[in-house]
Amino acid sequence: MTTIYDIAKRANVSSMTVSRVINNKGNISEATRKKVEDAIKELNYIPNSAAQSLNLKKTKLLSLVITDITNPFFTKVARGATDKANQMGYQLILCNTDEDYEKESEYIDALIAKRVDGVIIAPTGDSSLKNLKKLMKNRIPFTLIDRKIENVPCDMVLGDNYEGTRYLLQHLINNGHQRIAVVHGPLTISTSKERYQAYVETLKLNDLTVNPSFMIEDHYKQEDQLAGINHLLELPEDERPTAFFAVNNFIAIKLIKQLRQGGLRVPEDMAVVCFDDLELFIEMDPFLTVSSQPAYDFGYIGTQLVIERVEGNSPAGYRSINLKPELVIRKSSGTSIKE
Repeated sequence: MTTIYDIAKRANVSSMTVSRVINNKGNISEATRKKVEDAIKELNYIPNSAAQSLNLKKTKLLSLVITDITNPFFTKVARGATDKANQMGYQLILCNTDEDYEKESEYIDALIAKRVDGVIIAPTGDSSLKNLKKLMKNRIPFTLIDRKIENVPCDMVLGDNYEGTRYLLQHLINNGHQRIAVVHGPLTISTSKERYQAYVETLKLNDLTVNPSFMIEDHYKQEDQLAGINHLLELPEDERPTAFFAVNNFIAIKLIKQLRQGGLRVPEDMAVVCFDDLELFIEMDPFLTVSSQPAYDFGYIGTQLVIERVEGNSPAGYRSINLKPELVIRKSSGTSIKE
């Protein structure tokens, strides 16, 4: 990595002179300024603040940026990240964006100011590219977890959304369900987009009708009600869905609540399956059929990868770790039905 000292050596000036040029401070002759600027261009150096440039010591600070700490999936991610950071002698700053790009942007600016050594981040969506570019400009290594952004050069720890969705849909289809609705999140989020696409592909592979009215978009927020469910429930019994696929656990909770409010029992009247487990409630009421992901490993491995980048122990090429889900069959998917 090019440093301020490399620039000084190339331009044959002091590091303090380079710092003054970068920060536009002090009386620097035009000839000297040009030498420094030419060296910066030649070495493809992206300057940070003067303090960052002159003090190259590590802060031993990392940050985990996640979208909702109340989601049990991200709670376990945070535990994995914290365990690995502590194991390696780092402190971890937790940032919770609430699926809000503006809040994510504010956190990224603050983390850059704090000079964290690295970031593990589940981005809020495609717009997060702007925030990732801030980290790249400031030469802060980062690992994407759970969600990806296309064409970003970084390490990633991702789940297999296609396989996990196929597990769930095929289980329902094998149980006799042919009219299966989906409640998905915004398609600007990679996990939601991939699970939605896998839903469509799995129905087609099984020669089932892909019904646009059976596709409902929701936000990944626990407090909101699902929009668009009631019109499906008001259909005649032989036309409405017999099963729902919820693309995450919070959506599944909201869905089951609204089904019950509409007078439908799960699974007696409507089967429900979803991505990601609800670890805190499994022993109390093992209810939801899920594609369970190793959430702890997302945090643990993601933190390991970013520490390797920070300490210069990583390979030149970027790594993409794919964690496989497990189908866990419980009450909510019901038993076999006859159409």
